[in-house]
Amino acid sequence: MAARTSVKPRETERRSARERLLAAAGELFYEEGIHTVGIDRVIERAGVAKASLYDVFGSKEELIRSYLEALHEARVVRFERGLAKFTTPRDRLLGVFDVLGELTKSPGFRGCAFVRASAELRPESSVRGAIEASRAWMRGMLAGFAKEAGAAQPERLARQLQILYDGAVISAQLDGETNAPAAARAVATEMVDEAIAARSRR
Repeated sequence: MAARTSVKPRETERRSARERLLAAAGELFYEEGIHTVGIDRVIERAGVAKASLYDVFGSKEELIRSYLEALHEARVVRFERGLAKFTTPRDRLLGVFDVLGELTKSPGFRGCAFVRASAELRPESSVRGAIEASRAWMRGMLAGFAKEAGAAQPERLARQLQILYDGAVISAQLDGETNAPAAARAVATEMVDEAIAARSRR
């Protein structure tokens, strides 16, 4: 049996404060916006001392970055679980829109948190890197499935599918079109099958 690791009370307190602050920030930032919500609101909802926020994150900017990174981790898990039922690369590629469909129908859906945060950030903000990293991950996932499915120009197809995905998200947010992901999936099916057929014709 491995030796039990001793955890100092202060370390436990810091970890607990971080979790509470991230949970509070996640709710408020998504509901109202990252700039509309001030630090005091986050601290009040988290139920921690003001010093805890600066002790754990150092600044609101770093809290925002951590919020976006936590969102990305949740996104990765959501897709891994949602796509696990599909057995072929083609089906996983199209299944991305099924996962999106489940998200847009969930209570409290207000659109893509990354898109909303991007609209509020200054062009030079260092936090944008977290958004860019998540979008790059999505593109890479799509390109990987496209390549495995035998599609011609997988990177190009991935970019097209990401644009289609973005459009479905915006439509669901602005127009309340919860069937937008299903409509996007139908278009994606034609694009994917054509790309696979084009590869086989070479």
